[in-house]
Amino acid sequence: MSSDVESDPRPSFADLGIDERILRALADVGYETPSPIQAATIPALLAGRHVVGLAQTGTGKTAAFAVPILSQIDLKQKAPQALVLAPTRELALQVSEAFERYASHLPGLHVLPVYGGQAYGVQLSALRRGVHVVVGTPGRIMDHLEKGTLDLTQLRFLVLDEADEMLKMGFQEDVETILADTPADKHVALFSATMPAQIRRISKKYLTDAAEITVKNKTVTAANTTQRYLMVTHQQKLDALTRVLEIENFEGMIIFVRTKQATEVLAERLRARGFSAAAINGDVAQVQRERTIDQLRDGRLDILVATDVAARGLDVERISHVVNYDIPTDTESYVHRIGRTGRAGRTGDALSFVTPRERHLLKAIERATRQPLTLMPLPSVEDVNTNRVAKFTESITTALGSDKLGFFRELISDYEQQHDVPATDIAAALAVLVQDDEPLLLAPEAETPQRAFEGKRESGGVWDHEKGRRRDRDERPKRRESGPRKGRSSVPLAPYTIAVGKRHRVEPRQIVGALANEGGLNRGDFGHIDIRGDHSVVELPADLPPETWRALENTRISGRLIALREGGGQDSGAERSPGAERPDGPRKKPRTKKADRPS
Repeated sequence: MSSDVESDPRPSFADLGIDERILRALADVGYETPSPIQAATIPALLAGRHVVGLAQTGTGKTAAFAVPILSQIDLKQKAPQALVLAPTRELALQVSEAFERYASHLPGLHVLPVYGGQAYGVQLSALRRGVHVVVGTPGRIMDHLEKGTLDLTQLRFLVLDEADEMLKMGFQEDVETILADTPADKHVALFSATMPAQIRRISKKYLTDAAEITVKNKTVTAANTTQRYLMVTHQQKLDALTRVLEIENFEGMIIFVRTKQATEVLAERLRARGFSAAAINGDVAQVQRERTIDQLRDGRLDILVATDVAARGLDVERISHVVNYDIPTDTESYVHRIGRTGRAGRTGDALSFVTPRERHLLKAIERATRQPLTLMPLPSVEDVNTNRVAKFTESITTALGSDKLGFFRELISDYEQQHDVPATDIAAALAVLVQDDEPLLLAPEAETPQRAFEGKRESGGVWDHEKGRRRDRDERPKRRESGPRKGRSSVPLAPYTIAVGKRHRVEPRQIVGALANEGGLNRGDFGHIDIRGDHSVVELPADLPPETWRALENTRISGRLIALREGGGQDSGAERSPGAERPDGPRKKPRTKKADRPS
């Protein structure tokens, strides 16, 4: 059976027969109405049908297969019941996180991501404890099957996510082996953006009476909205946003973040920097929400920091800019967000902050909207200072037209005669009073090195601006293998301990790469790295900001939490950073790693 879901009516999630606990989780994350692929796929999988879904990334297909699988999981059974194959490590982690979000009201459910590059020890210990859902790349799944460490004899659900990508990467043999060697009565769901001959052959061979569902891509953005992106690290977002706000000529702005807490934190930080900002989220009372939106509408408020759920239905003509401070994980959310600007024939601007690990989300947005986003350079100190001077002189021009000027003119004239001070010096002194000890210009040393913002872009972005085309995977420049040299940092360094060492087979480049990417550090921020038996001592800036601590709380190297703490001694509870967890995984020597095939 084949169906085109474009003309199908859109039911609610409650109409689809989903488990009540899963419905609560969907409500928690702000899902209100199923997307077309979800409305068509969920009932079919709940009814035990095989499914072939032709849908782009970002159409909501993860929930389309995760929700019905979770609705039918037997929590008492410890052997894997569902296996999701994904082409890349990033997608495997993304799908695993989605399963965990939708299973937030299923206590005891365990999801395990399995991919190459992660230590076997972590995966083996989790498999021994028992997992219900395994999400992995074909090569590493095959490794476990060959070693006999992954039992799929009780598998009930098998999902091939982005099947066309897996075949392009050379995983066809592995995929077919897994399909053939798993129970014949399993339910199979195959999702692909395209339907090449190989995918069609696999679906006919391994799927029985499959429901074929095609989603026509209606994700189109407004032509009168300029779409740009800025490459930043997580730690640099706030400073980058501040510079953007200083040079962009905007009327009203919505800044989107992922969590309720982030709306309050970011709004407070913007107010501390002199911007008129307020937060709205799901916890804000309706009366307060309406009051805040009225303030944005009539100009008493310039910036609104919001979550997706809180901004639904928001229509304010004054909004000229939308900023994705946290880039959305699906393209529908992206389109809904930037649809808040460029309304009623007006022009609009949309700017997305993209961290190095989020390039795949940018690529999905460009593919789904069929529009490349334009790279925006980080505003420099010179740009900010030029704009500040222009605004200052403009304020002088405005004040010259005030009807109160006569009184102050006489006051200044009297002061000039009594103290024999030139009028220009008096004006300069008044400007100092107005600034209230705050410097008008940014100091040159406040400039963030351009390399910190743009260097990441060169490591394989979605679009190669020099060549004028997309960059292939094998064209990405190689990461430098050498570790940092001592004494390169211009700031005082201090020792920090991380819970990975020689027994975990880590190298300096892995440590530098993980801490730099996750914590927003530069190579110059690293000093000496001493790799010991079960831990390593790394020299980092002595005064790490709270943002860096938070960003590194869940960082893993070789599958282990690094548990960053100050000092260079052995593990001590008193020295552990706030919120850091004790590293998980067994202490025994990990198995020899096998690269995920193909490389």
